[in-house]
Amino acid sequence: EVYEAAPDIPERLRKRGDEIVGHGATNSEGQEHMSEAEERALIARVTTTIEKHEGRRPIGWMSPWLSNSPVTLDLLQEAGYRYTMDWTMDDQPVWLRTRSGRLLAMPYPIEVNDTRGIVWYKHSAREFADMIVDQFDELLRQSARQPLVCPISLHPFVVGRPYRVPALRRALEHIARHRERIWLTRPGEICAHVERL
Repeated sequence: EVYEAAPDIPERLRKRGDEIVGHGATNSEGQEHMSEAEERALIARVTTTIEKHEGRRPIGWMSPWLSNSPVTLDLLQEAGYRYTMDWTMDDQPVWLRTRSGRLLAMPYPIEVNDTRGIVWYKHSAREFADMIVDQFDELLRQSARQPLVCPISLHPFVVGRPYRVPALRRALEHIARHRERIWLTRPGEICAHVERL
């Protein structure tokens, strides 16, 4: 657990006002082969740990490796989660049915994700930054007709390498230049907005 192994990381995220979401106990513990009881216990353990350290329960969940069992969505909804980032099928939030109610599928980027783009596909930092800019520009163009979400997934151990930072900075500066036309926010705020519609 990051709270025990590297407590300075959650402290920095907390000070910055970042949203903490459930993401399993470790990224090597997938949920797809767990029994319902094992998976329920995992979700409860992660939720309790976050609540203990953050003072509130998380409302969002992202399974390690986006791995789901046949009952993951049911268990998340029953545990009080309001959204998941495991289903990557749209550029808008989509309501999913579970056995106990609905759960929001929040867009999550598979391609505009540094682990996939840089580590798996071997794109250079510049190529990855170009992907970010092109994704953003096209979604901004399409958003003239409907609201869309443009998530970007970044991992400090990948894109945070000094030789990769300048290209990332250029991409983020490009996005920031459009600040008056976009809503820079967190998934929990998007979820709250969708729930009010």
